[in-house]
Amino acid sequence: MEKKNLQYLAALREAMRKNGIDTVIISGTDPHQSELPPRHWRGREWLTGFESENGTNGTAVITADQALCWTDSRYFIQATDQLRGTGFTMMKEDGPEAVDLVDWVTEHTQAGKTVGIDGMTFSVSQAQRMQQEFSDNGIKFDDSFAVFDLIWSERPERPKNKLFIHDEGIVGETVASKTERVMTEVKAELANAVMLSALDDIAWVTNLRTAGDIAFSPIFVAYLYIDDSRRVLFIDADKLTPEVEAHLSKYNFEVQPYEKVLDFVASLPKETRLLIDPAKTSRGLYDHIGCTPVFGGAGVARLKSIKNDSMLSSLRKAMEKDGVALTRFFMMVEKAYPSGKLTEVELGKRLRALRLADESCVDESFSPILGWNAHGAIVHYEATPETDVAIEGDGLLLVDSGGQYIYGTTDITRTVALGTPTAEQRHDFTLVMKGHIALARAIFPEGTRGSQLDVLARQFLWNEGKAYYHGTGHGVGFFINCHEGPQNIRLNENPATLQPGMITSNEPGLYLEGRYGIRCENLIVTEEWKTTEFGRFYHFETMTLFPFDLRLFETEIMTDEEIDWLNAYHDMVRTRLTPLLAPEEAAWLAEKTRPLAKA
Repeated sequence: MEKKNLQYLAALREAMRKNGIDTVIISGTDPHQSELPPRHWRGREWLTGFESENGTNGTAVITADQALCWTDSRYFIQATDQLRGTGFTMMKEDGPEAVDLVDWVTEHTQAGKTVGIDGMTFSVSQAQRMQQEFSDNGIKFDDSFAVFDLIWSERPERPKNKLFIHDEGIVGETVASKTERVMTEVKAELANAVMLSALDDIAWVTNLRTAGDIAFSPIFVAYLYIDDSRRVLFIDADKLTPEVEAHLSKYNFEVQPYEKVLDFVASLPKETRLLIDPAKTSRGLYDHIGCTPVFGGAGVARLKSIKNDSMLSSLRKAMEKDGVALTRFFMMVEKAYPSGKLTEVELGKRLRALRLADESCVDESFSPILGWNAHGAIVHYEATPETDVAIEGDGLLLVDSGGQYIYGTTDITRTVALGTPTAEQRHDFTLVMKGHIALARAIFPEGTRGSQLDVLARQFLWNEGKAYYHGTGHGVGFFINCHEGPQNIRLNENPATLQPGMITSNEPGLYLEGRYGIRCENLIVTEEWKTTEFGRFYHFETMTLFPFDLRLFETEIMTDEEIDWLNAYHDMVRTRLTPLLAPEEAAWLAEKTRPLAKA
């Protein structure tokens, strides 16, 4: 059956013809460079059919006779399937067969032709690279081609959800303190004002949240301007409650309509040195700035990434609540599994219900990834009625999930065996866990970057010619985004160093297409270890509280130190969770955390 995407593609090409655009590049984000934009800006997904509730990473390129969609290795299997029959072909943006998008467009566009983008949905950095490369090759560049205003007749409105105040007792810092620290960083970068575009930055500074603007993240659509005398929040007024208005007034915030931000930056006094983050600020906003733009923002991002003691104490409470929900979930899975009536979709519904049964849990932190056997090999698999399978027979169940608690954001992956695991599955699981444990036990000097630690998690897989291509660890926000920068742990170079208070995930994996997937994820926080004559050294505290499947360990290839770490971790899980559980649940947990010994 012909998909509507072919009709959308035809409408797009007609709009290109009328506007003198030979090639169009379409991002998958919004004016705030959000990882998961509101529906209003998810036009690339609408156009291509490559989509999910969690969102998908992808950038489309359309010419008169080709339609391509670039994505990363997390989505190769999903994109190949979903793009079938849409007129689009998948292109790989990472891995051994990666093709650089900008290079491809340059090679396939004749000099004198025009490449168009919607500058509001590309960052300054992205657009500058395109413009430079295209200009060097005689290609024209139009950054004002807002294609979805022309062809998406049923485009959803911008979200209008009400804001609420995040308890400053949980946050541990007032808005006044945050704006003062932001301005200190702004001045350190030789600017005297800042425009924040990233929605998580704005939620962090204002101590405000909402539910519904962004799926699975309690952040809201807005811009925020700060200088020594003014704080201006650009937001739809009907998102404000009397309590939120009083909160903003308390901290001397002005409120202006969301649409006025472009006029505002155009009218700033010439002497204003406006700090913007070129990776988070849209090219469209940058094009309107009437004063002196200053590129930077790393200091502001660092402030948000370093959690204070109140936040970490609250997150420990969130982890306990999450551990209780997961205990009840996996107990249910074990009891119901023999009936053959469980499915991936049903498991997702039950897991969500168990988390949200705690009143402090506002939402999941992302749509859970529940993959049985072959589906576990799809890194960002999303079970739908069309893909749903029954949990029956022997195999591995991969469950990647998390919650947005007012006490913090959780993200955990467990791979468990149902039925009898094979020797190969146990071996592969243990290789992944050896990497997980190596990273969890790392000790490293001040100034270490995530890329310098990444090999610790991959080494045991590499030793057998096996690999995974996603990052080993991403930063995690505090009741904001599940994915947060600037820190991460991955092969790609990143100048951000790991500092005390930064939370990252620890999630090595292995994926065998058509067979099974394995991923083992905890959240870890960087902490001070000790200071020697060689300087300060850090280590990680593991925050997540739930056991790993003891049946999947091949102890013959584990060291004593690895087994000791696992047993100590399980002791902590049992100690922290047992007082919160019913007797039957506590007994189940005690069995799952019994000491592991070499065979």
